[in-house]
Amino acid sequence: MLANTLLAQLTGLSNAKAVSTALAQVDREKIYQWINELSSPETRENALLELSKKRESVPDLAPMLWHSCGTIAALLQEIVNIYPSINPPTLTAHQSNRVCNALALLQCVASHPETRSAFLAAHIPLFLYPFLHTVSKTRPFEYLRLTSLGVIGALVKTDEQEVINFLLTTEIIPLCLRIMESGSELSKTVATFILQKILLDDTGLAYICQTYERFSHVAMILGKMVLQLSKEPSARLLKHVVRCYLRLSDNPRAREALRQCLPDQLKDSTFAQVLKDDTTTKRWLAQLVKNLQEGQITDARGIPLAPQ
Repeated sequence: MLANTLLAQLTGLSNAKAVSTALAQVDREKIYQWINELSSPETRENALLELSKKRESVPDLAPMLWHSCGTIAALLQEIVNIYPSINPPTLTAHQSNRVCNALALLQCVASHPETRSAFLAAHIPLFLYPFLHTVSKTRPFEYLRLTSLGVIGALVKTDEQEVINFLLTTEIIPLCLRIMESGSELSKTVATFILQKILLDDTGLAYICQTYERFSHVAMILGKMVLQLSKEPSARLLKHVVRCYLRLSDNPRAREALRQCLPDQLKDSTFAQVLKDDTTTKRWLAQLVKNLQEGQITDARGIPLAPQ
């Protein structure tokens, strides 16, 4: 449930309206009590569960969490306590659910305009990266990766320059690329969404296209995803993949390289059935093909000539 909610919030895939529960309906005293209970190991687990369920109906929960004494330290302690269960991979469903409730509260802090900058300045996203490094396919680990990606996704969804600048100083791009290659469909979708948001920023696009190694790594993973999607279609994942390709085509050097390495499946009718009702992605795909054709040298028959 939490995983699907996170995905819907990040990628805009849900048509449901945002929760509009009036603040008056939430017992403020209970919220204060649960926040205080986070500081005590004996009462923390239930407080995590209750606050994670209320996070969308309390608009100012993020500042309350951030400014209350010991709360963020308690959430980070929940994260660090899981590290020994990563290697060797012994994470249980109970452990995963508990730490994911803590991560959901951190996502709340990451999303809020009053706490986002301080969240970045404290380098809190780095505490999540060990979870993104995991490769175990068990449900507890997959849930842990997906919820961790949700925190990063909440940051990039804001389209704030400081978020992109911060992420580019970290290893988030290779981490996302690895998940895009081998994660579950949900994790692949959020990881690709994060890469898409980085690419849509001019600084992010320039960073990825700055060296051949960075560009080729991104292009290789996207190409593998297209091949996989041709066998196991997913309209929502394909949408983000196409948007990444389209944004790459805005860079002259990347555009030239894509003329040689764009998968054939994006040029023919492979995905026609998958995209028949998706006018946005069809438009992006048409624009991508057009971008790659413009300025290309052809022979008298209109056939592209190989670069000299």
